[in-house]
Amino acid sequence: MVLVRRKILMTVRRWLEEKVGEKVGEKVSRKGGQKRWVEKLAESQKKILELIKINPKISKKEMLNRIGINTTAIDKNIEKLKQKGLLKRIGPAKGGYWEIISNAQ
Repeated sequence: MVLVRRKILMTVRRWLEEKVGEKVGEKVSRKGGQKRWVEKLAESQKKILELIKINPKISKKEMLNRIGINTTAIDKNIEKLKQKGLLKRIGPAKGGYWEIISNAQ
């Protein structure tokens, strides 16, 4: 069971790196030729994306039980992922699902 779960998480991480990796952690130019790192995803945000990849219909309550953070933290992390253009909600709170936006720019 643990081995299967580990393989699933590794597969999801590879998928995330391929699909949204170009947005996360890439260098961007600033005035004066200085470079800065684009804000990286927090560990909780990575876990949220992993859970959504496995189950797009996952509830916030189930996320908080699996990740171990409170409801407010789940809401803030989801909002940040939406602002970064990596996640959106399709449909209503009950009966809808999460969509990871793979071609985020």
